[in-house]
Amino acid sequence: MPSNKSVSDAPIVQFTNCRILRSHQLQREDLWVREGKILNPEKLFFDEKGSADIQLDCKDSIIAPGFIDVQINGGFGVDFSLATDDFKSGIDLVSQKILSHGVTSFCPTLVTSPPSVYHQVLPQISIRNGGAHGAGILGAHLEGPFISKEKKGAHPEHCLRTFEAGAFQDLLATYGSLDCVRIVTLAPEMKRSSEVIRELTKRGICVSLGHSVANLSQAEEAVQHGATFITHLFNAMLPFHHRDPGIVGLLTSDKIPAGRRVFYGMISDGIHTNPAALRIAHRAHPKGLVLVTDAIAGMGLASGRHTLGQQVVEIDGLNTYIAGTKTLSGSVATMDTCVRHFQEATGCSVETALEAASLHPAQLLGIEHKKGTLNYDSDADFLMLNDGLYVQATYIAGEEVWRQDALGM
Repeated sequence: MPSNKSVSDAPIVQFTNCRILRSHQLQREDLWVREGKILNPEKLFFDEKGSADIQLDCKDSIIAPGFIDVQINGGFGVDFSLATDDFKSGIDLVSQKILSHGVTSFCPTLVTSPPSVYHQVLPQISIRNGGAHGAGILGAHLEGPFISKEKKGAHPEHCLRTFEAGAFQDLLATYGSLDCVRIVTLAPEMKRSSEVIRELTKRGICVSLGHSVANLSQAEEAVQHGATFITHLFNAMLPFHHRDPGIVGLLTSDKIPAGRRVFYGMISDGIHTNPAALRIAHRAHPKGLVLVTDAIAGMGLASGRHTLGQQVVEIDGLNTYIAGTKTLSGSVATMDTCVRHFQEATGCSVETALEAASLHPAQLLGIEHKKGTLNYDSDADFLMLNDGLYVQATYIAGEEVWRQDALGM
């Protein structure tokens, strides 16, 4: 039966023979797509008397929402914290290359840098939809420079700053503009951080706690002022202590405002977090876990020397260190690798592993009505995966943007 053209002339595509991740479960249903959105087949049949123009056999694949990476510093030789003349072509390259790893949207992340870098780079980052050109850009994640000297990790100490003089005005002067900023990581124990958190939150910017020596009450106060995220849990913060669990204690705190959920990023690469720590966090607060790659320019490249902003890093297999030290500096793991490792390390369900890289980051950013699910009317950004959770094809707005076969793999 032809589709009802009074509603739309766009073709309707029906994906058959698949298991769809919907409502936290893999369900054996077809997926219907038109004009980049997921359709409700009942409305199509009964209201429009419509049917599919194209049918695609998915050969028993899993169909899951596209992955969303809210912390990625670069990859494939591109470093988002370096102000270069061809920055735009660099970000385009990364957005194209991560499609094969299932990422359909991301937040390019800048580590602690001098103000001149923010002033040059941020105007070159524009929020945009994904497509054949690459994954969509949701806005920048600025990790630093308002962080703790004691927990700076791979961040250059000479670039660190405090809020003591002008608080939010200092932050504005440092970054130059907040137009394309989606997330700011800061240390909540800093003087005047509360007013900065309130100002950022008021502007719809997600505040994340990290690179910090905050105790639990300082972390709870930051959440009460609007912070909703923890940057790479366990890394660059005080270790868990039973008398004062620090930022880690937010996972089971009873001081979180009603109706608010605290999310936390985890680098599930087998290097940054021991599988036992991953299991502890997941069991304590499963609905808050957000998988992030924290990938650096060396992702996708051979071992050797690469950059992370102002620093030189050495990559040895999956280990990345500040050159000449044993300080970890980001990861070279891809998002699909992190999803598989998370599932293996925790023994969680396939659904749980996939949602940690899709639904949860979408909820963190408040975009779950559009991304991170396969609900009706949401964006048709999705993946086809096999049972081992290897990506076979990536779709954005219902269009295939990458397929494994196309590369002859």
